Amino acid sequence: MGEAALRTRMTEQEYLAFERAAEGRHEYADGEIFAMSGGTWAHSLLASNVIRELSTSLLERPCTAHGSDMRIHIPSTGRYTYADALVVCGDPVLTDGVSDTVENPVVIVEVLSDSTEKYDRGDKFELYQSIASLRDYVLVSQKKARIEHFRRQPDGTWMLRASGPGERVVLESIESELWVDRVYLKVFAPPAA
Repeated sequence: MGEAALRTRMTEQEYLAFERAAEGRHEYADGEIFAMSGGTWAHSLLASNVIRELSTSLLERPCTAHGSDMRIHIPSTGRYTYADALVVCGDPVLTDGVSDTVENPVVIVEVLSDSTEKYDRGDKFELYQSIASLRDYVLVSQKKARIEHFRRQPDGTWMLRASGPGERVVLESIESELWVDRVYLKVFAPPAA
């Protein structure tokens, strides 16, 4: 999580009003807001590639893929977060009737960075686990072609499978898959000068 943007405590309603008017993005936790940092070339491309692959695979299914503009509300804690990508199936459950915050993602994807990796693997994943609809949590490395897939089991535990070059991540909950090589397409090639 980033640094606290303001020291003033806010209610959830005040946060939503603030965030909807803000230029940048902020997460909300326990009355405080936290500014989100900008991303790198690799981070942006990885997130774009994931969204492209998910969107394409979901064209004929009742699910939609979204990018980091869609906020996630975690009802059990009152927290608000952003993910790099997420998938919602069926009708979205929207916070306060405005279509910028969902409560029922089925898949959440985070692209790991040095500044967020500990949070994405720890506290943020713990928060996400309280979302009843969530079935798949996917972590995408920026350092090498490696995707970690946590899948919720029927007993509520989470099973991890890591995939590398030439492999695929099977997302049974949405009848889709992510090919590692396609997610990392052009990522490690230097941008044209």
